[in-house]
Amino acid sequence: MSATDQAGTWTSPARLALRGLIALALVIDAVVHLHLASGYQLSAPSGIGGGNLFRLQSVFALAAAAFVVVRGDRASYAAAFLVALSALGAVLLYRYVDVPALGPLPAMYEPVWFPEKTLTTVAEALAAIFAGAVLLAKSRATSRSRDHPQRRAVAGTSGSTRQSGSRPPSE
Repeated sequence: MSATDQAGTWTSPARLALRGLIALALVIDAVVHLHLASGYQLSAPSGIGGGNLFRLQSVFALAAAAFVVVRGDRASYAAAFLVALSALGAVLLYRYVDVPALGPLPAMYEPVWFPEKTLTTVAEALAAIFAGAVLLAKSRATSRSRDHPQRRAVAGTSGSTRQSGSRPPSE
């Protein structure tokens, strides 16, 4: 049986493990981006640069990982999902599309795969999939719990849902 604490977080061992996997994937993403940041800054040393974008991505990934570990609520999974999905979208976009520099953002087209890029792409995909799955499961659980009283009312099993003008059941 799964338990829910006062903050609405899921605390079964499987769900705690899932929280850990999401956080781990985000930490891997952050570490790889921090490792690669200095090399990507060279493309625009005076502008925002890819390195600074990588550092920002690392901060957001670490913050989302901590949020998932500490809270484990819907907002934390939404943050993890958005951070992971945005990073995954960026790496795939810049891998397959030659996007020119946009204002202070550098052109970061890189049509190759290498181990670190592959590792972070897999980590981002897993974090997005797992966080999205948890959000979907929580959404379904919430809608089921909301529907439950309505089903009883429709079936007529709740005395408080009697329509006006209807007779009480005969005794």
